[in-house]
Amino acid sequence: MSRVIVIDHPLVMHKLSILRDKKTGTKVFRELVSEIAMLMAYEVTRDLPMEERLVETPVAVAKTKVLSGKKLGIVPILRAGLGMVDGVMNLIPAAKIGHIGLYRDPETLKPVDYYCKLPPDVEERDIIVLDPMLATGGSAVAAIDAIKRNGCRSIRLVNLIAAPEGIKTVADAHPDVDIYVACVDDELNEHGYIMPGLGDAGDRLFGTK
Repeated sequence: MSRVIVIDHPLVMHKLSILRDKKTGTKVFRELVSEIAMLMAYEVTRDLPMEERLVETPVAVAKTKVLSGKKLGIVPILRAGLGMVDGVMNLIPAAKIGHIGLYRDPETLKPVDYYCKLPPDVEERDIIVLDPMLATGGSAVAAIDAIKRNGCRSIRLVNLIAAPEGIKTVADAHPDVDIYVACVDDELNEHGYIMPGLGDAGDRLFGTK
């Protein structure tokens, strides 16, 4: 079953509080999303494999540890996921970046992927899927479906805020995918918005509201 890892570091909680505030403008909102994503990436990558290496310092030889060369990939869900990319890349600049675009079919109300561009060796990579909000879970499930269709079997989902309904949807559809969140909110309202949430993350990121 999926693990749900809540990253409740004081800095994350503080920045998330400012992010929620309706008075927070686009510039600050965008900066905060990136900063929170970077702080979360620290925990998301905590279990990366290491190997020992000898390093010559100015005074002696030190036995150190470095990453063992595990390949990573970052896949934001368009468009709001783009706001998290730079923060994550600050910590893992060698990761390859893919993109997935989704829209909701007006008849079936189910997400359809209209764009999917992934690293060519995606099946060899640990993929980190980024989306600020996990509401109903439909988009996350569709994105993970698309990534798995391309051969990848190691996937982690990272969201700033999640609703219990969305967590359950993803866990039921993809029990092998761990979910990292900064906060689990109360519920979804009748319009599918997370309550109390922070509104539409895409609109607030790009100033389109």
